[in-house]
Parts: sequence; structure tokens; C-alpha cells
Amino acid sequence: MAYEAVWMKNPEKLNKFEFHKIQKDGLDIIRDILDKYSKEGYDSIPEEDFNLFKWAGVYRQKPNNGHFMMRIRIPGGILTSAQARVLASIGRDYGRGLIDVTTRQAVQFHWLQIENFPDIFDRLASVGMSSIEACGDCPRTIVGNPLAGIDPDELMDTAPIVRQLEAFFVNNRDFSNLPRKYKMSISANIYNNASAEIQCLGFVPASKVIDGEEVIGFHALVGGGLSAKPHLGKQLDMFIRPEEVLKVAIGVTTLFRDHGYREKRHYARLKYLVADWGVEKFQEELVKLIGPMPPRGENRVVGWNGSYFDGVHKQKQEGLNYIGLNVPVGRTSSDEFEQLADIADKYGNGEIRTTISQNVILTGIPDDKVEEVLKHPLLERLSPNPNRFMSRTVSCTGNEFCNLAIVETKERARRVAQYLDEHVKLDQPVRIHFIGCPNGCGQKHVADIGLQGSLIKTPEGMVDAFDIAVGGTLGPGAKFNTVLKGRVKGEEVHKVLAQLIEFYKEQRTSSDESFHDFVHRVGIPVLQEKLTEILAVAS
Repeated sequence: MAYEAVWMKNPEKLNKFEFHKIQKDGLDIIRDILDKYSKEGYDSIPEEDFNLFKWAGVYRQKPNNGHFMMRIRIPGGILTSAQARVLASIGRDYGRGLIDVTTRQAVQFHWLQIENFPDIFDRLASVGMSSIEACGDCPRTIVGNPLAGIDPDELMDTAPIVRQLEAFFVNNRDFSNLPRKYKMSISANIYNNASAEIQCLGFVPASKVIDGEEVIGFHALVGGGLSAKPHLGKQLDMFIRPEEVLKVAIGVTTLFRDHGYREKRHYARLKYLVADWGVEKFQEELVKLIGPMPPRGENRVVGWNGSYFDGVHKQKQEGLNYIGLNVPVGRTSSDEFEQLADIADKYGNGEIRTTISQNVILTGIPDDKVEEVLKHPLLERLSPNPNRFMSRTVSCTGNEFCNLAIVETKERARRVAQYLDEHVKLDQPVRIHFIGCPNGCGQKHVADIGLQGSLIKTPEGMVDAFDIAVGGTLGPGAKFNTVLKGRVKGEEVHKVLAQLIEFYKEQRTSSDESFHDFVHRVGIPVLQEKLTEILAVAS
């Protein structure tokens, strides 16, 4: 290690996996995959190394019979057409043509085999891409404004800063052994479209008058995160110039590396350190590392749009447009990725953007080409004008592929959204997120309606079920949603949600009242009473 391992002063307190990481850095697994496991096959891999596969962006795919999921980093969600074609080729040749867009702007493949990895790594490298540290106890894919550089609502283009952070942290052995996963975001969009409050470290737009001139920069939030015990990030009292973002990121990450908890895996996230220390002490320790910083300026965040951009929108460049396309529950294919690349090259600027809402954006479309793009057959499924509920439904991978998920989520989420679109007429968007386990990859905690998979005992045995939570939001007034009592059978979710949403439709004060505002106006007891009534009739 190139630094003093502070946590090694009390090695008897380390959890079992920490000892393995000391003996073998997670980044070493790349060498082992290339030189050994890809040649000798799946059965040659020792059980203790499967956890280290995460540093290669890889997890074993359920049911652990030789297939893998691989996650590919797309920093800030900006993808070239050449990169999209390589991703399509990998999916087609090794992943049964399946591609998933994730809530961290990455893409995931399934059905990969260990023998495929050397060629996959080579193909990714040929277009400047990588899966390295897309998972693992390290800095993961850095989330950014998917409209960076073209956004009328951004204070600056943050894409170069995202690239700077990626270049510094990826493959950096000073930071390849953190206590747990570590997530960063940076955006200068005034609608918080990188969801800073749920990141370990999130940068949001700010301004400050310094020496009589307004300077555009950032504020930083630390200690956010979801999972079974979600925390909202706490704001540091400092104003950060664009050229200081890397310095602050290094400092925060160093504090997490050296002082984050390594005794219990479930308690090893930065959010617990910030909660225990308090944000004031955390900032004091940070300043010891990076030097004094000016106090906060003016927060320029005015709202939150959850990174939804369907339809045609004007870019800040005159005469150009971006078109947001809905990818139903984030699931697409190699064929569709190739078609997106073709459209990007023929009509746009050769770029495709991915969003944390699991959707994609075509950019640089001239005014006189918009109608032609809208007529492309691909846009019949990846619609720029999707139905109301399908457009706002997000889902994690679920137990189709994930070893942690209890229930199936992707297909159920799609069917539920389709049912709601067919049976409920509504003029306000309602964000519905499905997750298959408490880890929260589908970010159910911040949804209008979040559904977490579970099981329920019936006379016929255990069946899929969901807990329902309501009223989540980020941005000003950020708040996690509240779980209602009463577990809903999976086969009844669509009808229960329809009745809850109809209740909202009937009881709202005006057509402009959002579901989130409705929940907090009427209160959880009223929603609880309504759900109890619905479930009583259903049973």
C-alpha cells in the first residue's frame, strides 16, 4: 500500500473480508482473470476471490452456475456512438443481446462467462471504456449531469470535472481499498439531476461573491446513501471553486478510507461515519487535510426533476435539440443500442447520454432534423412521448439475475406500469420505483411510491409480496418516503396502486398538486387508512 493503513492499528477488529483485501488488493483480480481464470475456467476460481471480482465490475449471476453480470462505467452518462457500438457487440456476442441501463448511468450485461472477459476488456479499452471498479469497495462510477455542456439550466459544464475525478480515482491503489462502496456525483444543473443527497459525496451548484465578483462553484454534501438505513447527505460549510473539486474529493475519500468502519460490513458506509462524527467534526478533519476553505455561498439548486427528460428540448446551443427517450424499466438490447448509435451519427453529434432514471438521450439534433428522428421506428418502443406511468417507473435487476434480490422486479414493474397506463388517467407524473431487496439499487426511498420486495406466507406457501412506501423526494425539502403497514401480494400490486393513485386523484386540491405534496398534506395516517381499506377488500 502506498499509504499508512490506519485501520491496521487494531487488526483484531477487522471483519473477515478486510483481511482478504489486505492480502490481495481488489485490483489484482484483473490480472488473475486475464492470466489464470479466463484460461482455466469457472471451476478454477476460489470462493474467496468471487468477492474481489467486483473490482472488475463483475458479480456472479444467479444461480451461480458459471455466468456473470458486468457493469460498465459511463462517467457522467456521456457515451459516444463508437462506444455504444462496442457495447452492442459485447452484448450480442456474449450477453444474449441484453443491455440494462442502471440508476448510476452505467450499463450492465448478463450471461457473460469467464472465458469472455479478456476479449471484453480489450473491446472496452479500444474505445476508452472500462468496467474496472464499477463495483467493489472503491470509488464507483461518478454520476453527473447527463446534459452537461448542452444544458440551458446548468451554471457550468461539469463533464471535464467528472473526467478529472474518474482519471484520478480509477485504478488508483491509494483508494482501491475503502471500507465499502463509495459514490460521488457532480452537477451544476439547478434541478439537482444527479441526486446529490443520496451520494457519499455530492457536489451541487452554488455561487459566491468574492472580491466584488460572482464566482460560480459548488457546495458539497457528505454522508448520503440508501440501503436498509438511508441517510440524506449533510452540507459542508464551504464554497468550492471548480478547480478545487478534486482536492475536496480526495480529502473526503481519504477520511473515509482512514476512519470509516471496517469491523462490520453493514456498518462500513461513509454515512455512518458522518452521522457519528457530525458534519461539523467531519469538516474540521477535512480542513486538516485540504486546508481552509471559504464558507458557503448561495445554493443555486431550486428543485429536483429526478433526471427525466422525455421529449424534444432546446439545447443551450442555438438551433440544436436533445431528445429524451424512455427505456422501459431500463431494459434495452444490442440491436437498439446500435440503432441509437446510427441515429446519433446520422442526425446528431455522435453522442448518446444515459440518465439515473434508466433512460437515454440523443443530443445535437438540428431543428430541421427533429421530425425525421421522431419518425424512426426505434422511437416506437423507446418513445420520446411515453405513457405517463411507464415513463416514471424504475426497477432494479431483481431475482432474475441478482443473488441478493428476493423477488422478480423488472418484468413486474413493466406490467404494473402498463396496467396503470391502461386503467388510470392522470395529468401528473407519479414516480414508481421497485427494488428486490433492502439494498435499494432501484432507489425506492426517493420515489413517490416505492415498492420493496419481500415474501408473505399463504395457505399455498410463500409468495412474492411488496412493502409500499410513499412521499419521497430530493432537492429542496428532501425527504425519504414512509413505509405503510400492510404487505401486498405481488399479483395484486397493480390493482392496489391503481386504487391508491385514484384516491390521490380524487382528493388532491388541484390538478397541479403533485403526489409528493398530496402525501405530506393529507398525512401518512390517512394514506395508511386507505391502504388498509384496500387490502381488506382485496383479501
